[in-house]
Amino acid sequence: MSLTVPPDLLEKAQQGPVSDEEFIACIRDSLPFAWSVVAELAERLAAGEGPFADNQKEPPDERSRGQLLRLVGSDAMRGAVERHFNVRLAFQNCHRLALFDPAAGPAYDEFVSPRAQLLNQSPELVNC
Repeated sequence: MSLTVPPDLLEKAQQGPVSDEEFIACIRDSLPFAWSVVAELAERLAAGEGPFADNQKEPPDERSRGQLLRLVGSDAMRGAVERHFNVRLAFQNCHRLALFDPAAGPAYDEFVSPRAQLLNQSPELVNC
């Protein structure tokens, strides 16, 4: 299961739309490791350390890795997180998540290119 949805939020979703704020709270509470990675990267990006901020540290365990994969694997979650932090997400492997300014252009295009994906591979990451 991707998210642990509180009964009241599930009931509200069954009746109609839910707000981004409610969805974000559910993501944050359900995927605390993934949320902490995104929040840290958003702070680094806002500090102006470069055209993007990326995570190159492997998750501490498989459960944490799963949280990160679930977050980036869901269009709805990705979109909500991008809107919340006003960023653009990019993902290369089991842990290399990057946040870009929405207008990043060439830096984003390079990060998500086939070339960058190939260069980011290593034998240690084959089964991540």
